[in-house]
Amino acid sequence: MLQKMNENQILDLGLLVNHGQLFRPDTDRDRIEAYLPPMGRENHGSNLMELPNGDLLCVWFGGDKEGAQNVSIALSRLTPNSTQWTPPVFVSDDPTRSDQNPVLFVTPLGKLWLLYASQQSQGKTPESWADKFSDGKLQGIHWNQWTSVIRRRVSEDNGYTWGQMETLFDQPGSFCRNRMEILSNSNWLFPMYYSKRDGEGVYGNDVSVMQISSDHGQSWTESMVPGSRGRVHPTVIELSPGRLVSFFRSRSADRIYVSQSDDFGQTWSKATRTELPNNNASIQAVKLASGNIALAFNHLSLNEDPDKTLWPPDRYPLTIALSEDEGRTWPYMRNVDTSDGFFGQANKSLNRSLAYPSIMQTRDGRIHLSYSYRDRQCIKYVCLQEAWIRDSRSRIFD
Repeated sequence: MLQKMNENQILDLGLLVNHGQLFRPDTDRDRIEAYLPPMGRENHGSNLMELPNGDLLCVWFGGDKEGAQNVSIALSRLTPNSTQWTPPVFVSDDPTRSDQNPVLFVTPLGKLWLLYASQQSQGKTPESWADKFSDGKLQGIHWNQWTSVIRRRVSEDNGYTWGQMETLFDQPGSFCRNRMEILSNSNWLFPMYYSKRDGEGVYGNDVSVMQISSDHGQSWTESMVPGSRGRVHPTVIELSPGRLVSFFRSRSADRIYVSQSDDFGQTWSKATRTELPNNNASIQAVKLASGNIALAFNHLSLNEDPDKTLWPPDRYPLTIALSEDEGRTWPYMRNVDTSDGFFGQANKSLNRSLAYPSIMQTRDGRIHLSYSYRDRQCIKYVCLQEAWIRDSRSRIFD
């Protein structure tokens, strides 16, 4: 039986005592939640994947601080009928690099790929970094993103053991965030972006690309997304055979952007703004069994100039939007988490960040989310149904 718990029982001075146990919160009995044990001072960039045997995996990066040499990829598992996530283990380890943004992918033959960005580490203690926001520029911790490559490890036993690390995409600045898709023509499509060094550490010139393989990952052809300067973290959905849509995070902290393809991702339309706000933080979308699209993001915009690069610290609330018309409109929205619940301009800085959501639907129809919880203390897990998003309480309040 799932426990009934409240937040005071779960967090004690920032230390986790829940140990990955599933529970139904006393404020919303229609949800199941858990707090995954932290793997360092920062826990961020999670992604979820259901395996053919029914296991649900969550991967993220953990360590002292993003960019530090002890930041590695962690993995935890929720087996069918279990009421507790397994204790996390590290599945990457390179002391010369900082490993980030893991993605899981199950091949048609059942092999499990772990893909992640790996950048040169700072080479010094986080306490010595110029880690602060100044005039909209994020100083210090992200300066080495331009050195990143995308690495891969392969498991043949559902992630219990892993093969050797290898580099899949070696162009400096290669970064990933969202899942690989197997298209209806059997091609594999891997969305990624290039993080470009611009001398100021703001990364406003990053651009998105799609890597396409027609030979099960043996070779790749790159397709650029036009008009994607500053539009990153592409999350791709195949609407119908050959018709694709991709949504993007915006470095301008203005809106979520969108691009379409009618030829299995070989070419893309220019990325344009949607009605959905974005705060220069990650997003992820999924096509549900109903045919609708669910999109997880921070419902917050802090700028209207699409040519400006802005790194606001505000990353809340965490919201799900639902579209019934292929992403053209979003009539249903509901906040999953509003952080600490402080309101008003004078108090908003007291709300800790909720960021980088991963959203997916398992074969039983349940929708699963994971995200970085309250300034990356840990990864929080939430399970709900599509009807939860449509509930009459599905209203966003400014």
